[in-house]
Amino acid sequence: MDADEALARLRARGFSEDDAQRLFAHFSDAEARGKLGHGYSRIVWLETLEVDPSATPETVEAEGAFERWHGRGALGYLVLDAVVRTQLADPPERARLIVCEETFPTGMLGHYVRRLAAGGLVALLTATSPARLGPPGGSKVAGTNPLAIGIPSSEGEPVVVDVSMGAVTHGDVLAGLATPEQLVPFGGEQWHKALALALGLQLLVDALRRGDGYGAVLLVARPESDPVPALRAAGIRLPGRS
Repeated sequence: MDADEALARLRARGFSEDDAQRLFAHFSDAEARGKLGHGYSRIVWLETLEVDPSATPETVEAEGAFERWHGRGALGYLVLDAVVRTQLADPPERARLIVCEETFPTGMLGHYVRRLAAGGLVALLTATSPARLGPPGGSKVAGTNPLAIGIPSSEGEPVVVDVSMGAVTHGDVLAGLATPEQLVPFGGEQWHKALALALGLQLLVDALRRGDGYGAVLLVARPESDPVPALRAAGIRLPGRS
């Protein structure tokens, strides 16, 4: 699928032009970074889901250092997009915690923290998903529950870390780039560390959200210093560079 077909299929699904463009930007970013499991192949998957293209996420609480959002039937991609745009338009005085309820699917979390970091905010984001990870031979007890961190830099390009707790992503399986059997906690013989992280992040989100379903937790803050240039001076390849 090329870019023109991808955008056309999003429009055909009934999304407004703004929402179609926002979804397209996410999938195109993934394609450009070689994350094909989060790219245009996800459009084919979305076409198999019951989706209300007119749904709009809502802020249900906003108290300066805390916000609670509800998806109201909107795709998680669009919930987090709205959250990011809101934080950039109204950044916290120091820091803000945002809890998102009924927010799924969320896609490539690095996409969101990169935008926040480019706007000058430190960002940490995690999101839950259906149980796809478990101990070898045991029950699936946790989602791949990625963790993404974005750090702004005076040099312009932020550092972005985006790690799934799976050896492969569910998107890779959907895109035919990996088999379901390969979707296990990363780390080989140290798999228990990835599973512990997946469970910890899942419990964090579940403890802060209300009701059932999947959610996301985002922390944004104004930086107090600029540690990136000194790290770049070491000459190593930093996370987030495509």
